[in-house]
Amino acid sequence: MRASKRFACSLGWLLGLAGYVTTGLAADVAGSQDFPNLPRPTDAEIVDYKPATSQERIIPLGSIRKISGQLRFDGQVASRGTSRSVTYQLPPERSADEAFTAAREAFQQQGAQLLFWCQARDCGESSLWANEVFGNARLYGADNGQAYLLLRMAPDSDTLVALYSITRGNRRAMLHVEEFQADAPLGELLPTSATLLRELKSSGDLDLSMLKGEPREPWITLLSRGLNLDSALRVILSGPTSEAWRQALIDKGVRGARLESGNKPTQGLVVELIR
Repeated sequence: MRASKRFACSLGWLLGLAGYVTTGLAADVAGSQDFPNLPRPTDAEIVDYKPATSQERIIPLGSIRKISGQLRFDGQVASRGTSRSVTYQLPPERSADEAFTAAREAFQQQGAQLLFWCQARDCGESSLWANEVFGNARLYGADNGQAYLLLRMAPDSDTLVALYSITRGNRRAMLHVEEFQADAPLGELLPTSATLLRELKSSGDLDLSMLKGEPREPWITLLSRGLNLDSALRVILSGPTSEAWRQALIDKGVRGARLESGNKPTQGLVVELIR
C-alpha cells in the first residue's frame, strides 16, 4: 500500500514537472508562419510576425545614417507593394552569422541576385535598422554584430527579400526576414561593387550569366571597382566573350596579371576566384 502511494506521488511529481517544462517552452507568436521557400533556422522560434499588408516601402540599398534628424541611405528601392516579415530568435548555441549564412545560401540556390550586402559597422547604426527600417526594437544590438542583405529573387523579378541578423546585448541572436512584392515593375537594379566583391570572396565565384554579349556599362565599372577594392585578388573569367571582358577590365584599371581567361562552358560571364 505504501509502495503504491509512493509510486502515485512520484508519478504525480513527474507529471507536474513535465507540465512545467512543457508550459515553460517558448512558442511561436500566434498566427505566425515560416516562409515556404526558406527553412527555419535550427531550433529557432518566431518572436515577431507581420502578415502581408499593402504599403509604401523604402528598402535600403546601402548603408544608413541620420543627418539633422533625417534618415539617409547610400541607395534605396522605393515602391508600393505587399510586405510580410518573420523575426526568429535563435537558441543560445546558434550564432547570428550561422543563421544569416544559411538563409543567404538557401536563396542563392534558388537563383536570387545579391544587390547589397553589408556587415558590422559598414551597415550603419543598429538602432536605425531596428527602429527606423524594420520597426522592431527586438533587432537592436551591437553595431559590430549585425549583417544586412537585400536580394532580388531573380534578375527580372519584382520580389525582394531583406535579411537582417543581429546579436543582442543579452547575447541572443536574431534573424529577421522580410519579403516585398512590388505592385509595379522594379526595372533594373544593380548590385554595389562592394557586394560583388563580398559575394566573390564568400562563394568563390560570380555567376553573371545574364551578361551574354559584349562587355557593357555599367557592369564594366561595377566589376572593375569591385576587383580593385582588393588588389591582391586574382580571378578567372569564363564565357563566350571572356577575352573581351578581360580587356575591358584592364582598360578600366584592373591589372592584367590578375585576370585569366578560362574555358568553362557557360552561357554568360562567370568570374571565379583563384585561391
